[in-house]
Amino acid sequence: MAALGWLTPRRRSATARSVLAGEASAEAARKSSQDTTSPDTTPQDASAEEAPFPVLGDEKAAAFFDLDNTVMQGAALFHFGRGLYKRQFFETRELAKFAWQQAWFRLAGVEDPEHMQEARDSALSIVKGHRVAELMSIGEEIYDEYMAERIWPGTRALAQAHLDAGQRVWLVTAAPVEIATVIARRLGLTGALGTVAESVGGVYTGRLVGEPLHGPAKAEAVRALAAAEGLDLARCAAYSDSHNDIPMLSLVGHPYAINPDAKLRKHARAHDWRLRDYRTARKAAKVGLPAAAGVGAVAGGTAAAIALHRRRR
Repeated sequence: MAALGWLTPRRRSATARSVLAGEASAEAARKSSQDTTSPDTTPQDASAEEAPFPVLGDEKAAAFFDLDNTVMQGAALFHFGRGLYKRQFFETRELAKFAWQQAWFRLAGVEDPEHMQEARDSALSIVKGHRVAELMSIGEEIYDEYMAERIWPGTRALAQAHLDAGQRVWLVTAAPVEIATVIARRLGLTGALGTVAESVGGVYTGRLVGEPLHGPAKAEAVRALAAAEGLDLARCAAYSDSHNDIPMLSLVGHPYAINPDAKLRKHARAHDWRLRDYRTARKAAKVGLPAAAGVGAVAGGTAAAIALHRRRR
Protein backbone atom coordinates (compact mmCIF):
# COMPACT_ATOMS: atom_id res chain seq x y z
CA MET A 1 0.00 0.00 0.00
CA ALA A 2 3.00 2.28 0.10
CA ALA A 3 2.38 3.28 -3.49
CA LEU A 4 -0.83 4.95 -2.35
CA GLY A 5 0.97 7.45 -0.13
CA TRP A 6 0.40 10.38 -2.46
CA LEU A 7 -3.38 10.02 -2.16
CA THR A 8 -5.52 11.85 0.38
CA PRO A 9 -6.73 9.73 3.32
CA ARG A 10 -10.21 9.47 1.80
CA ARG A 11 -8.84 8.41 -1.61
CA ARG A 12 -6.48 5.92 0.04
CA SER A 13 -9.40 4.43 1.95
CA ALA A 14 -11.54 4.13 -1.19
CA THR A 15 -8.68 2.55 -3.14
CA ALA A 16 -7.97 0.09 -0.33
CA ARG A 17 -11.64 -0.93 -0.25
CA SER A 18 -11.61 -1.47 -4.02
CA VAL A 19 -8.53 -3.69 -3.74
CA LEU A 20 -10.07 -5.64 -0.86
CA ALA A 21 -13.36 -6.06 -2.73
CA GLY A 22 -11.54 -7.20 -5.85
CA GLU A 23 -9.36 -9.72 -4.06
CA ALA A 24 -12.30 -11.14 -2.09
CA SER A 25 -14.34 -11.46 -5.27
CA ALA A 26 -11.51 -13.20 -7.11
CA GLU A 27 -11.14 -15.69 -4.26
CA ALA A 28 -14.88 -16.39 -4.25
CA ALA A 29 -14.95 -16.75 -8.04
CA ARG A 30 -12.15 -19.31 -8.06
CA LYS A 31 -13.96 -21.40 -5.46
CA SER A 32 -17.32 -21.17 -7.23
CA SER A 33 -15.86 -22.15 -10.61
CA GLN A 34 -15.22 -25.65 -9.25
CA ASP A 35 -18.98 -26.26 -9.19
CA THR A 36 -19.83 -28.90 -11.78
CA THR A 37 -23.58 -28.23 -12.01
CA SER A 38 -24.86 -28.61 -15.57
CA PRO A 39 -25.40 -25.40 -17.54
CA ASP A 40 -28.72 -24.16 -18.85
CA THR A 41 -29.41 -25.79 -22.23
CA THR A 42 -32.16 -23.46 -23.41
CA PRO A 43 -31.89 -23.10 -27.22
CA GLN A 44 -30.47 -19.77 -28.34
CA ASP A 45 -31.24 -17.59 -31.34
CA ALA A 46 -29.46 -19.15 -34.30
CA SER A 47 -29.07 -15.74 -35.90
CA ALA A 48 -26.88 -14.45 -33.05
CA GLU A 49 -23.73 -12.80 -34.31
CA GLU A 50 -20.58 -14.91 -34.08
CA ALA A 51 -17.46 -13.41 -32.57
CA PRO A 52 -14.48 -12.80 -34.90
CA PHE A 53 -12.20 -13.38 -31.91
CA PRO A 54 -10.81 -15.34 -29.81
CA VAL A 55 -7.65 -17.33 -30.49
CA LEU A 56 -8.12 -21.09 -30.37
CA GLY A 57 -6.27 -22.92 -27.59
CA ASP A 58 -4.74 -19.88 -25.88
CA GLU A 59 -4.66 -21.00 -22.25
CA LYS A 60 -3.25 -17.66 -21.11
CA ALA A 61 -6.35 -15.86 -22.39
CA ALA A 62 -9.79 -15.50 -20.82
CA ALA A 63 -12.86 -13.30 -21.24
CA PHE A 64 -14.54 -11.05 -18.67
CA PHE A 65 -18.15 -9.99 -19.21
CA ASP A 66 -20.05 -7.29 -17.38
CA LEU A 67 -23.60 -8.50 -16.66
CA ASP A 68 -26.20 -5.71 -16.71
CA ASN A 69 -27.13 -4.62 -20.25
CA THR A 70 -24.10 -6.51 -21.56
CA VAL A 71 -25.08 -10.13 -21.05
CA MET A 72 -28.59 -9.49 -19.73
CA GLN A 73 -31.22 -6.99 -20.77
CA GLY A 74 -31.69 -4.66 -17.82
CA ALA A 75 -30.22 -5.04 -14.34
CA ALA A 76 -29.85 -8.44 -12.68
CA LEU A 77 -30.44 -6.77 -9.32
CA PHE A 78 -33.70 -5.29 -10.55
CA HIS A 79 -34.94 -8.74 -11.56
CA PHE A 80 -33.63 -10.25 -8.33
CA GLY A 81 -35.40 -7.53 -6.38
CA ARG A 82 -38.66 -8.27 -8.19
CA GLY A 83 -38.41 -11.86 -7.10
CA LEU A 84 -37.62 -10.97 -3.49
CA TYR A 85 -40.52 -8.55 -3.31
CA LYS A 86 -42.87 -11.12 -4.84
CA ARG A 87 -41.87 -13.47 -2.02
CA GLN A 88 -42.57 -10.75 0.57
CA PHE A 89 -38.92 -10.67 1.56
CA PHE A 90 -39.13 -6.95 2.35
CA GLU A 91 -41.43 -5.06 4.66
CA THR A 92 -43.17 -1.92 3.40
CA ARG A 93 -41.28 0.28 5.87
CA GLU A 94 -37.94 -1.00 4.64
CA LEU A 95 -38.97 -0.49 1.03
CA ALA A 96 -40.07 3.08 1.67
CA LYS A 97 -36.80 3.99 3.36
CA PHE A 98 -34.68 2.52 0.62
CA ALA A 99 -36.89 4.00 -2.08
CA TRP A 100 -35.92 7.50 -0.99
CA GLN A 101 -32.23 6.65 -0.88
CA GLN A 102 -32.28 5.12 -4.35
CA ALA A 103 -34.28 8.04 -5.76
CA TRP A 104 -31.62 10.42 -4.45
CA PHE A 105 -28.83 8.57 -6.24
CA ARG A 106 -30.69 8.31 -9.52
CA LEU A 107 -32.24 11.77 -9.69
CA ALA A 108 -29.43 13.80 -8.14
CA GLY A 109 -26.79 11.95 -10.11
CA VAL A 110 -24.20 12.32 -7.37
CA GLU A 111 -22.44 9.83 -5.13
CA ASP A 112 -22.13 11.49 -1.77
CA PRO A 113 -19.99 9.15 0.39
CA GLU A 114 -22.04 9.59 3.56
CA HIS A 115 -25.34 9.12 1.75
CA MET A 116 -24.02 6.04 -0.05
CA GLN A 117 -22.80 4.54 3.23
CA GLU A 118 -26.23 5.10 4.80
CA ALA A 119 -27.97 3.37 1.89
CA ARG A 120 -25.49 0.50 1.93
CA ASP A 121 -25.94 -0.04 5.67
CA SER A 122 -29.72 0.09 5.28
CA ALA A 123 -29.73 -2.56 2.57
CA LEU A 124 -27.32 -4.84 4.40
CA SER A 125 -29.45 -4.64 7.54
CA ILE A 126 -32.31 -6.20 5.59
CA VAL A 127 -30.40 -9.43 4.96
CA LYS A 128 -28.59 -9.51 8.28
CA GLY A 129 -29.50 -12.75 10.03
CA HIS A 130 -30.78 -14.48 6.89
CA ARG A 131 -29.11 -17.65 5.70
CA VAL A 132 -26.96 -17.82 2.58
CA ALA A 133 -28.72 -21.01 1.46
CA GLU A 134 -32.08 -19.25 1.53
CA LEU A 135 -30.97 -16.49 -0.85
CA MET A 136 -29.15 -18.96 -3.08
CA SER A 137 -32.28 -21.07 -3.48
CA ILE A 138 -34.35 -17.99 -4.25
CA GLY A 139 -31.74 -16.89 -6.78
CA GLU A 140 -32.15 -20.14 -8.73
CA GLU A 141 -35.92 -19.63 -8.89
CA ILE A 142 -35.64 -15.98 -9.88
CA TYR A 143 -33.26 -16.80 -12.72
CA ASP A 144 -35.92 -19.03 -14.27
CA GLU A 145 -38.72 -16.55 -13.62
CA TYR A 146 -37.17 -13.29 -14.80
CA MET A 147 -33.64 -13.63 -16.17
CA ALA A 148 -33.37 -16.58 -18.54
CA GLU A 149 -35.42 -14.93 -21.27
CA ARG A 150 -33.49 -11.66 -20.99
CA ILE A 151 -30.06 -12.94 -21.99
CA TRP A 152 -28.76 -11.17 -25.12
CA PRO A 153 -28.23 -13.93 -27.73
CA GLY A 154 -25.46 -11.92 -29.41
CA THR A 155 -23.45 -11.53 -26.24
CA ARG A 156 -23.99 -15.13 -25.28
CA ALA A 157 -22.59 -16.10 -28.70
CA LEU A 158 -19.47 -14.04 -27.95
CA ALA A 159 -19.04 -15.83 -24.62
CA GLN A 160 -19.59 -19.20 -26.26
CA ALA A 161 -16.91 -18.43 -28.84
CA HIS A 162 -14.38 -18.04 -26.02
CA LEU A 163 -15.55 -21.28 -24.42
CA ASP A 164 -15.36 -23.10 -27.75
CA ALA A 165 -11.80 -21.84 -28.12
CA GLY A 166 -10.93 -23.49 -24.82
CA GLN A 167 -10.83 -20.26 -22.82
CA ARG A 168 -12.37 -19.46 -19.45
CA VAL A 169 -15.21 -16.94 -19.25
CA TRP A 170 -16.15 -14.95 -16.15
CA LEU A 171 -19.00 -12.61 -15.31
CA VAL A 172 -17.87 -9.44 -13.51
CA THR A 173 -20.65 -7.58 -11.72
CA ALA A 174 -21.67 -5.54 -8.70
CA ALA A 175 -24.44 -8.07 -8.14
CA PRO A 176 -24.07 -10.46 -5.19
CA VAL A 177 -21.42 -13.04 -5.98
CA GLU A 178 -23.70 -16.03 -5.36
CA ILE A 179 -26.44 -14.62 -7.59
CA ALA A 180 -23.83 -13.88 -10.26
CA THR A 181 -22.56 -17.44 -9.86
CA VAL A 182 -26.06 -18.83 -10.43
CA ILE A 183 -26.28 -16.89 -13.69
CA ALA A 184 -22.80 -17.93 -14.80
CA ARG A 185 -23.51 -21.57 -14.08
CA ARG A 186 -26.82 -21.53 -15.93
CA LEU A 187 -25.06 -20.02 -18.94
CA GLY A 188 -22.31 -22.61 -18.81
CA LEU A 189 -19.59 -20.06 -18.00
CA THR A 190 -16.55 -20.65 -15.83
CA GLY A 191 -17.66 -18.54 -12.88
CA ALA A 192 -18.39 -15.05 -11.63
CA LEU A 193 -16.77 -12.14 -9.85
CA GLY A 194 -19.30 -10.28 -7.73
CA THR A 195 -19.78 -8.24 -4.59
CA VAL A 196 -18.78 -10.17 -1.48
CA ALA A 197 -20.45 -9.86 1.90
CA GLU A 198 -19.51 -11.42 5.18
CA SER A 199 -21.36 -14.35 6.68
CA VAL A 200 -20.52 -16.54 9.63
CA GLY A 201 -21.87 -20.05 9.89
CA GLY A 202 -23.89 -19.49 6.72
CA VAL A 203 -25.66 -16.42 8.14
CA TYR A 204 -25.15 -12.85 6.94
CA THR A 205 -23.53 -10.47 9.40
CA GLY A 206 -24.68 -7.32 7.57
CA ARG A 207 -21.15 -6.27 6.58
CA LEU A 208 -19.49 -6.09 3.17
CA VAL A 209 -15.98 -7.26 2.43
CA GLY A 210 -14.45 -4.09 1.02
CA GLU A 211 -17.12 -2.42 -1.11
CA PRO A 212 -19.54 -3.26 -3.95
CA LEU A 213 -17.72 -4.58 -7.02
CA HIS A 214 -18.19 -1.45 -9.11
CA GLY A 215 -15.89 0.65 -11.28
CA PRO A 216 -12.26 0.40 -10.10
CA ALA A 217 -13.12 -2.56 -7.86
CA LYS A 218 -14.01 -4.60 -10.94
CA ALA A 219 -10.60 -3.91 -12.40
CA GLU A 220 -8.97 -4.99 -9.15
CA ALA A 221 -10.98 -8.22 -9.16
CA VAL A 222 -9.97 -9.02 -12.74
CA ARG A 223 -6.33 -8.22 -11.97
CA ALA A 224 -6.36 -10.45 -8.87
CA LEU A 225 -8.05 -13.33 -10.67
CA ALA A 226 -5.68 -13.09 -13.63
CA ALA A 227 -2.69 -13.26 -11.30
CA ALA A 228 -4.09 -16.24 -9.44
CA GLU A 229 -5.03 -18.10 -12.64
CA GLY A 230 -1.82 -17.30 -14.54
CA LEU A 231 -3.55 -15.29 -17.26
CA ASP A 232 -1.91 -12.75 -19.56
CA LEU A 233 -4.23 -9.74 -19.54
CA ALA A 234 -2.80 -8.51 -22.84
CA ARG A 235 -4.29 -11.65 -24.42
CA CYS A 236 -7.61 -11.41 -22.55
CA ALA A 237 -10.88 -9.79 -23.62
CA ALA A 238 -13.41 -7.75 -21.64
CA TYR A 239 -16.95 -6.72 -22.55
CA SER A 240 -19.15 -4.01 -21.04
CA ASP A 241 -21.90 -1.50 -21.80
CA SER A 242 -20.90 1.14 -19.24
CA HIS A 243 -18.29 3.88 -19.02
CA ASN A 244 -17.96 2.91 -15.34
CA ASP A 245 -16.14 -0.19 -16.55
CA ILE A 246 -13.46 1.64 -18.52
CA PRO A 247 -10.90 0.68 -15.81
CA MET A 248 -11.67 -3.00 -16.40
CA LEU A 249 -11.78 -2.66 -20.19
CA SER A 250 -8.46 -0.83 -20.16
CA LEU A 251 -6.74 -3.74 -18.42
CA VAL A 252 -7.07 -6.16 -21.32
CA GLY A 253 -5.68 -6.34 -24.81
CA HIS A 254 -9.09 -6.88 -26.40
CA PRO A 255 -11.74 -4.50 -24.99
CA TYR A 256 -15.26 -4.54 -26.43
CA ALA A 257 -18.04 -2.01 -25.93
CA ILE A 258 -21.34 -3.92 -25.94
CA ASN A 259 -24.63 -1.97 -26.14
CA PRO A 260 -22.55 1.02 -24.98
CA ASP A 261 -23.77 4.11 -23.19
CA ALA A 262 -22.86 7.44 -24.77
CA LYS A 263 -19.68 7.98 -22.76
CA LEU A 264 -18.35 4.49 -23.41
CA ARG A 265 -19.19 4.73 -27.12
CA LYS A 266 -17.23 7.96 -27.37
CA HIS A 267 -14.28 6.50 -25.44
CA ALA A 268 -14.32 3.29 -27.49
CA ARG A 269 -14.25 5.18 -30.77
CA ALA A 270 -11.43 7.41 -29.56
CA HIS A 271 -9.35 4.36 -28.58
CA ASP A 272 -10.33 2.17 -31.53
CA TRP A 273 -12.10 -0.42 -29.37
CA ARG A 274 -14.52 -2.85 -30.98
CA LEU A 275 -18.23 -2.09 -30.68
CA ARG A 276 -21.25 -4.38 -30.72
CA ASP A 277 -24.87 -3.27 -30.26
CA TYR A 278 -27.60 -5.88 -30.07
CA ARG A 279 -30.44 -3.49 -29.23
CA THR A 280 -33.17 -2.27 -31.49
CA ALA A 281 -34.18 1.35 -30.89
CA ARG A 282 -37.16 0.11 -28.90
CA LYS A 283 -35.11 -2.23 -26.75
CA ALA A 284 -32.41 0.36 -26.19
CA ALA A 285 -34.98 2.71 -24.72
CA LYS A 286 -36.69 0.00 -22.71
CA VAL A 287 -33.55 -1.39 -21.10
CA GLY A 288 -32.81 1.82 -19.25
CA LEU A 289 -36.22 2.06 -17.60
CA PRO A 290 -36.57 -0.75 -15.05
CA ALA A 291 -33.87 0.41 -12.66
CA ALA A 292 -35.33 3.91 -12.45
CA ALA A 293 -38.98 3.40 -11.48
CA GLY A 294 -41.47 1.22 -9.63
CA VAL A 295 -41.54 -1.04 -6.62
CA GLY A 296 -39.33 -3.54 -8.41
CA ALA A 297 -36.66 -0.90 -8.79
CA VAL A 298 -36.74 -0.26 -5.06
CA ALA A 299 -36.30 -3.93 -4.35
CA GLY A 300 -33.62 -4.17 -7.01
CA GLY A 301 -31.76 -1.26 -5.48
CA THR A 302 -31.99 -2.90 -2.09
CA ALA A 303 -30.57 -6.08 -3.53
CA ALA A 304 -27.60 -4.16 -4.90
CA ALA A 305 -25.95 -4.18 -1.51
CA ILE A 306 -26.77 -7.82 -0.82
CA ALA A 307 -23.57 -9.75 -1.47
CA LEU A 308 -24.08 -13.35 -0.66
CA HIS A 309 -20.67 -14.89 0.03
CA ARG A 310 -20.01 -17.23 2.91
CA ARG A 311 -17.00 -16.32 4.99
CA ARG A 312 -15.46 -19.23 6.88
CA ARG A 313 -13.97 -18.66 10.28
